[in-house]
Amino acid sequence: MTDSVLDLPLSAVTDVDEYVRAAMEWHFNPETGSPFWLRKAESFDFDPRLEVKGHEDLARFPNVLSEFRDVPVEDLIPRGYGDRPPVVGVYESGGTTGAPKRIVLMRDWWEQLLAELHVRMDALGVPRNVNWLAMAPGGPHVVGQTMVRWARDRGGVAFFIDLDPRWVKKLIGSGRGDEADAYTTHLLEQTRILLRTQRIGVLMITGPMLARLAQHDDLVELVREKVSAIMWGGATLDPDTRDLMRTEVFPGKTFSGGLGSTMIGGGPALQRPGTDDMPVFDPISPAITFAVVDPATGRKVAYGERGQVVMNHVSRSMLMPNNLERDLAIRVEALPGAAGDAVAEVFPVQVFEEETVIEGVY
Repeated sequence: MTDSVLDLPLSAVTDVDEYVRAAMEWHFNPETGSPFWLRKAESFDFDPRLEVKGHEDLARFPNVLSEFRDVPVEDLIPRGYGDRPPVVGVYESGGTTGAPKRIVLMRDWWEQLLAELHVRMDALGVPRNVNWLAMAPGGPHVVGQTMVRWARDRGGVAFFIDLDPRWVKKLIGSGRGDEADAYTTHLLEQTRILLRTQRIGVLMITGPMLARLAQHDDLVELVREKVSAIMWGGATLDPDTRDLMRTEVFPGKTFSGGLGSTMIGGGPALQRPGTDDMPVFDPISPAITFAVVDPATGRKVAYGERGQVVMNHVSRSMLMPNNLERDLAIRVEALPGAAGDAVAEVFPVQVFEEETVIEGVY
């Protein structure tokens, strides 16, 4: 690999359009691009290396991420990495809208991402030198790998409650709500043991599971006694429940959310500091950017209006442009210097890709 703007720390990139142009040259040059994108380019009515001149031109790409369900993962690795590409792992989406999609996580992107996320967690007041308890999916899901690194890099260790979101969605979708409830009780029993026996400073948990935890007085007391920061994400937390958790059930705790998606490269958009009343989520520009659009026209809605979220990932390691997500959100102005939009009050659509959307617990 040659020196490029793609190799800079993400916070050091000052020209987003230059960054996008460098990525187009990398991904669509026959010597460095992946077999998948080089094949797809043959069907485009434009030349990405010549005609994608900046961030706004990413909207020219068709949304092809449904093909990530079937494509061999080797075809997603850019040839420019050589014969021994630095693969961290292969990770899958949650399968909310059908068979899961897959990405290949490369080490250079992983390190760029983690460096930026630690800066943002510091700004939110997430403590260092404490242990983490994460109720999150393991196995093929990137969030488990993320929690291990977050805890270790910040001076602690990670304890896990392994959550299987696909099984919960299947139970709910087939009308077996009693079995889903039994499964969440099983998760909370494991949480109780760890909170009683271990020193836990950060609790990372999904919104629905936090609401369930709050129904148990002993768990609430353990969290109040031991935990300094609660980070929620993975599924929505409605405004009334969120405010109740923050102000009455767990007052005085650092309380922040994250909006993540495997299909943006595993990098969550953490909550903007100072937006407790209506959390705003900022993606990690320029690699990850959002747009909020009218799904009927594809045009951006006005700031303050609700639309459907389009996500882009553009880095040396992967390209996933113009991905219409299953979420609706309010469009918020991005931070100075960042590309695209920030988002707030994110909730899933009811039907996406001809599948009923079931959030379950993640």
